[in-house]
Amino acid sequence: MKSYQIGADKFSITLSVVCAFHCLILPIIISLAPTLAALNLDDERFHFWMVVAVLPISVYGLSLGCKKHKRYQLLILGFVGLSLLISALLLEDLLDALNFMLINEKSLTLLGAIFLATGHWFNYRLCLKNECR
Repeated sequence: MKSYQIGADKFSITLSVVCAFHCLILPIIISLAPTLAALNLDDERFHFWMVVAVLPISVYGLSLGCKKHKRYQLLILGFVGLSLLISALLLEDLLDALNFMLINEKSLTLLGAIFLATGHWFNYRLCLKNECR
């Protein structure tokens, strides 16, 4: 069971990096290679299914790790990240309509991915240090 927590942390970090890559690099790639636009990776279904995948894995990985090393502030870091990801998904149309300076769906998603990956990184490091495996 302990190795599942480490695996969940690693997988969540990977998903956060994929999410950040998708939000930052994919628009550039699509603009440079019009044929890639046919893949529809900019579709909202991608964001929805990423959140569906990230949510249970992150909650599982962070809660198991925090149970072992007792640093529950990492749960807060992870839940802030998850909240930002969910907010970006739910408020995308509203944020696009407001067109409010730097606050948009991509910035919320990127910030959420950073918070989540940071929480999982510290969780992973503490579990290695404390041999939570």
